[in-house]
Amino acid sequence: MEKNRLQIMPKPLHRSIKSLLKMLQSQIETITRQIEQEVAKVDHWRTKMDIMTSVPGVGKVLAYTFLSELPELGSLNRKEIAALVGVAPINRDSGKLNGKRRIRGGRPRVRTVMFMAMLSSIQCNPVFKRFYERLKAQGKIPKVAVVACMRKMIVVLNTMVKNQESWRENMA
Repeated sequence: MEKNRLQIMPKPLHRSIKSLLKMLQSQIETITRQIEQEVAKVDHWRTKMDIMTSVPGVGKVLAYTFLSELPELGSLNRKEIAALVGVAPINRDSGKLNGKRRIRGGRPRVRTVMFMAMLSSIQCNPVFKRFYERLKAQGKIPKVAVVACMRKMIVVLNTMVKNQESWRENMA
């Protein structure tokens, strides 16, 4: 947000905003180091972290989010983990009426971080890219296809953590 302000603020305020950006960056680095130290202390966190980051497109931010916000990862079945994150489609059907399918509930912070990670993963992970392109070819709107990829990712990660396996392309 401060980077955006820097572009529109008058020149005399640039120095102030730049110093604020430096301070924020140093705080981010300090907090990241603290998180890394805490993860390194606990064996099962370190194991989960290694398994999750073996997937192309899953970085430290997403893995740390799962460790802190989704400790159930690896202990639930595929439907439960998708519902817990909030990426399971919920239908609004009644009788002959076919209502819209939506996602809701779950853990919004996990879902938000996953959405941003999936945008990156679609670019660098061939498995998710093929799945995304196939859904778009079927006529799904891009956001629906991204959410479907998110569901696929959380199910795959849940299975990987449960079975203590690293990423293989034929997993998904």
